[in-house]
Amino acid sequence: MTALVLEMDPWNPSSHLAVPYPTNFHPATAADVRAWQAKARAFKRRWLFSFVGAARPGSNKTVRAEILQQCGASSRCGMFRCNKGSQCEAAPGAMMRVLESSSFCLQPRGDTATRRSTFDAVLAGCIPVFFHPDSAYTQYAEHIPAEPGRWSVLIMHTDVTDRNVSIEETLAKIPPAAVKAMRKEVIRLIPRFVYADPRSPRVDFKDAFDIAVDVVLHRVAKRRRGDVDGR
Repeated sequence: MTALVLEMDPWNPSSHLAVPYPTNFHPATAADVRAWQAKARAFKRRWLFSFVGAARPGSNKTVRAEILQQCGASSRCGMFRCNKGSQCEAAPGAMMRVLESSSFCLQPRGDTATRRSTFDAVLAGCIPVFFHPDSAYTQYAEHIPAEPGRWSVLIMHTDVTDRNVSIEETLAKIPPAAVKAMRKEVIRLIPRFVYADPRSPRVDFKDAFDIAVDVVLHRVAKRRRGDVDGR
């Protein structure tokens, strides 16, 4: 049996398949997807980078605490603070406008390794910046390109917490042509990260669920052929 989960158990990968978190966008047709992709290409990116999230109680030596400090000190960082009771849930439009106005969106680990905000960022055409491979690369291998650098940036969490790097300086050094290519790839990935409107009588594109089903069927076929791993 293969369970579709939002975050895969790294100790039991053969029986789990991680799928993208649902966003608020559920296109009915490929035309809806193309229209949204065109919109994402046209967004004005006023911020170099941004962070959407809340502080975590406890240590001030976490990646998240350092992100809040660096973002708050930078004139090139947009921030949307999600406090308890939260604006992120109550005002998703305002949250998305921050992502849509940013070239890069910071995605530190939260309560677990992965975050829904990663998929909101992709929907906004914002390049995700991860601080641990488990936040995406080891989770969503079936939905993302094999080369992480094509669509995202990895800054190791230890470099941030040890204050060996400036997030702003690291991102500012990426050549404009490379940023443009990465954003193009992020926007191309949008249909792979969304779930089609289940009420649509004619879904004419492959969404995140279709990709997951293809993977599960491939695993079943391998197991029927006697492949013990079946992945």
